Amino acid sequence: MSVKERDPLTGHETTGHEWNGITELNTRVPRAVWFFIAVTHIWALVYWVLMPAWPLVTTYTKGLLGYDDRERIEQQVLTADAEQAEWTRALATLPVEEIRQDAVLMARVEQTAPALYGDSCAACHGSDAAGGPGFPSLVDGAWLWGGDAGTIMETLRVGINAPHPESRWAQMLAFGETGILTRPQIRTVVDYVQSLSGLDTEAAPDRLAEGETIFAENCASCHGENAKGIQELGAPNLTDDFWIYGGDDASMFTTINLGRQGWMPAWEDRLTVAERMALTLYIQDLGAEQGE
Repeated sequence: MSVKERDPLTGHETTGHEWNGITELNTRVPRAVWFFIAVTHIWALVYWVLMPAWPLVTTYTKGLLGYDDRERIEQQVLTADAEQAEWTRALATLPVEEIRQDAVLMARVEQTAPALYGDSCAACHGSDAAGGPGFPSLVDGAWLWGGDAGTIMETLRVGINAPHPESRWAQMLAFGETGILTRPQIRTVVDYVQSLSGLDTEAAPDRLAEGETIFAENCASCHGENAKGIQELGAPNLTDDFWIYGGDDASMFTTINLGRQGWMPAWEDRLTVAERMALTLYIQDLGAEQGE
């Protein structure tokens, strides 16, 4: 078939290609297509002249407008830092009562504290702050060192059993491993302590009396004569139903036999005063929401 041959219906020349009786027409590219091609080329030329576009050996063409994304972003960061400095300074310096009365500051806390908690605390205390085996709940109201804002701030600052020179320090003795108590004595005092927290141990009165004596001689110096704990020592209350390592027979036996020593990092070098204050307020509010 000749390339010059024309289609009888449209009058267009053909390309000479044919598929199953269908002949390809040699039609022109639509003018609209040429128009948009021309526009894009013109736009590219204009952009190359006005904006930074071409890399050179050690620099690049700056463009007539001198537009710089890096400079713009740096300016945005500086502006954001300046705005942030205003409310973080307030968080770091104002008393807790004044912060709580300031709706704008509390709104900032609500915006920033959840992310701070997720990044710094959730790995140990859980995303819901309910804790887990070996990690205390932050919403049950059973505070080892105290749940007021000043105490929480200090605990965050220095940590617990941490390398910080002012770290809080607490350790449960290994009464069994060190030979202070025998295994039967440990089981007896377990029954007594469980009875203090309202657990039904089914232990006989004389066994509980023996456990009370063992407790008074070995445990009361840290947990108090009434077993309600001593916050200055970080010794937990043994009369409630909140247990860090578990209140069942096996867990309590292990705790008394082998001892316990929890650990919390000191955040002084990793979190600012404002960030620690935001976390403190956030944790307190979590406990209030869950009815501690």
